[in-house]
Amino acid sequence: MSQDFKLLTIQTATPAGSVALTHGERLLGELFLDNRQPAGSWLMGAVEQLLGSAGLVPSDLDGFGVTVGPGSFTGLRVGLATAKGLAMATGKRLAGVSTLETLALQAPHVNLPVCAVLDARKKEVYAGCFQWQQGELRQLGEERVLPPERLLSELHEETLFVGDGALAYRTLIVRQLGSRAHFLPTVYAAPRAAHAALLALRQFAAGETLPAAQVNPRYIRPSEAELNS
Repeated sequence: MSQDFKLLTIQTATPAGSVALTHGERLLGELFLDNRQPAGSWLMGAVEQLLGSAGLVPSDLDGFGVTVGPGSFTGLRVGLATAKGLAMATGKRLAGVSTLETLALQAPHVNLPVCAVLDARKKEVYAGCFQWQQGELRQLGEERVLPPERLLSELHEETLFVGDGALAYRTLIVRQLGSRAHFLPTVYAAPRAAHAALLALRQFAAGETLPAAQVNPRYIRPSEAELNS
């Protein structure tokens, strides 16, 4: 992948959202906002501010990236709709990446398994476990939504936890795993667009991106509308 590849990546799957502008693997700028306001109220303004600060317009970009889930249904829809709109308007391709894998990148090259955990509400979590192997982050099993107690019952070795779900259930995690549980500081609890950009860039390099219209959210859990239908 050319180091001249300019990519805009959006992360709105969680209450704390961000937008990143990268040039190859170099981060040109990132706007991170944890004001608990709906993504629709700030996202396009953040995109315009970030691009404007770099002297760019959307047509100058080579592609777009976006976290497609799991996460907040509303946040995912807003982020994906914005990314799709930008990609379709410019004729560029779009890379959809995992929110949990993005979150796991907050712990680069650690020796422990990394368990990325997002609070899914309803006494459940979205969870995905990963392991660094030969410089690459490998996924261990499928990403799931499940009660935290069930997740913890399946973990039998020292594990590094990251994410707002790890914060919400820290007392439970420590009670069940004791000294086998390790945590990143709170500042790392939200997935960042800058890390999502690295995953998106990898997709572009491998030719695994899709036309924008074919990129869909990965909710994992059915929506309320689906449950009530």
